[in-house]
Amino acid sequence: MGNLIKAEFRKTLSLNTWWVLLIPLVLVAFWLTFAWGSLTNNFADFLGSGDAKQVSESIGLDPDKIPVGLLALAHGVNIAQLVPALFGVFALAGEYRSKTITTTFLTAPNRISALTAKMLTYVVWGAIYGVVSFGVSAVAVMTSVDSGRWPTTGQWLAALGGTVLAAVLVTLFGIGFGAVLRSVPLAVVLLLVWFLIVENVLVIAFWGWADVRILGGILPNGTANGIVGGIAADAFGFNSLALPASVGSGSQLVLQLTAGAPGVLSWWASALIFFAWTMLFFGLGWAGNQKRDIT
Repeated sequence: MGNLIKAEFRKTLSLNTWWVLLIPLVLVAFWLTFAWGSLTNNFADFLGSGDAKQVSESIGLDPDKIPVGLLALAHGVNIAQLVPALFGVFALAGEYRSKTITTTFLTAPNRISALTAKMLTYVVWGAIYGVVSFGVSAVAVMTSVDSGRWPTTGQWLAALGGTVLAAVLVTLFGIGFGAVLRSVPLAVVLLLVWFLIVENVLVIAFWGWADVRILGGILPNGTANGIVGGIAADAFGFNSLALPASVGSGSQLVLQLTAGAPGVLSWWASALIFFAWTMLFFGLGWAGNQKRDIT
């Protein structure tokens, strides 16, 4: 297994994909976090008015002292995590496109060993992307947010852990998604369209229906965002479990969109649900590649 993992790392490092994708990761993580960080004063003002003021008072938060930089960080890393998801798509679907999958399977004792080595290798790559994403977003927070509104030490650490966990899971999700479709262009387009457009439209369109408001807390994009977004939401009491019933649905949506996780239940629930989505696609991809013709 050790030799297979080494081979996977050499294969990945021999291509430009890993560092080329770091460029959009850094740009998206920094500038989106910076943009949201620059809006924190307006957000603090928002917390002191209307329904938001009621929420703040009910959970004992002072809008002038909240480390709202955590919200900016959540937005930055949540969008940036699409990059490791795309990197995961290339892991197996890319090998079918380049025909290197034949060598990969034939040089391993069996396909299970080859896929296990690939999974372990990309867990490490996902963690690397997560650390980079967090580091860049942290710099953006510190350059755009007043120091009194930075996250606490515990919140920094929680966000770091959540970012790395989310990056690892979305990387594995991308592997499974690409393995099921076996087409890099198709997998990339469908993944981006679903994560950026379709699911967000569904969540917002059905938000007024109380019975399906939880869509954002159970669908793939919402739960992936809910890991770090849920940490931010929990810090401010904005998650679906803690909001007072008297707060209108429109105000709830605004608050949770601000936290980057509409419909989120809690960060740990989001992590468990997205882990289930990841295992579903990874399992389908794994099963489909056990008997698939590679010639």
